[in-house]
Amino acid sequence: MADPTRTTPSNRTCPPETRVSRTRVINEVRGAIRARHLSRRTAKAYVNWIIRFLRFARGRSPSQLGAEDVTAFLTYLATRRRVSASTQNQARAALLFLFRRVLRKDIERLKDVVSAKAARRLPVVLTRKEVKAVLDQMHGTQRLMAEILYGCGLRLMECLRLRVKDIDFGSHQIEVRGGKGDKDRLTMLPEAIEQKLRDHLKEVRAQHELDIANGAGWVELPEAISRKYPNAGTSWGWQWVFPAHRIYHEPQTGQRRRHHYHESALQRTVKEAIIRAGITKAASCHTFRHSFATHLLEDGKDIRTIQELLGHSSVTTTQIYTHVLNRGPNGVTSPLDTLR
Repeated sequence: MADPTRTTPSNRTCPPETRVSRTRVINEVRGAIRARHLSRRTAKAYVNWIIRFLRFARGRSPSQLGAEDVTAFLTYLATRRRVSASTQNQARAALLFLFRRVLRKDIERLKDVVSAKAARRLPVVLTRKEVKAVLDQMHGTQRLMAEILYGCGLRLMECLRLRVKDIDFGSHQIEVRGGKGDKDRLTMLPEAIEQKLRDHLKEVRAQHELDIANGAGWVELPEAISRKYPNAGTSWGWQWVFPAHRIYHEPQTGQRRRHHYHESALQRTVKEAIIRAGITKAASCHTFRHSFATHLLEDGKDIRTIQELLGHSSVTTTQIYTHVLNRGPNGVTSPLDTLR
């Protein structure tokens, strides 16, 4: 059976008034997202889920949809598409946003939704020796970014979106702005990379000054900052710590900007380094963050402190790393060893 959520919208099967209504709703959703300053990734995910939901409704106007339609869609995702629990929860959040903020309907109590099974997975963690082996396969700016992922416990996009003003060499700290859940936090700046980071920023500043001389040098700003301080986009403090190599033209403002380093380039480099290091674990950029937390626990650091460094809302999330420590040789002694 074909998946109704993956078909392209058929203008021939939808009445004209339904097509107009759908388009208007999607535009209102985008406006509500901008008004609440949700992240780009959250905005993209919400819009995609809402579009899939409207396709699932098969030609019905959004104003005619209700809780039973949401229940049917979420159940379909769990039973037919076999999505994970986190994916189903993301779809649920998107549809709640649609009904609360745009359609102005209350559907909080969804009955009879078949929930996707929540798989319990332990995080992939590298040993210290494996981390060093991977880093030794990397060079230059990409190695510096990987060292920040491991040494500071940052998520991939938190690292790439660092601004110059977020680095505090005097206090040996990095301020993570607008992390997951739009939360700010502080984490340590390892002494091992301080000089390397200073040298890197000297090169970035030289490039920025050259950009300004050539009529560029702008950077994307949070919307409220760009309105209040129109010229802040060229200031040194707001520049990306890891800017992209190319300049792009922003059509709405006419500014010539640099985006931050693209995540796919670092992901590819890390994956290649893992392979060259001879590591068979299913590791990725995020594995550095898992390893950061696990190694701090191995060193006897307090779990509450690690929770703050990682930016977890609940210590329950952080406790997954204690399960990693309790496996195999780090936990109990094998009965085979007692035979000797």
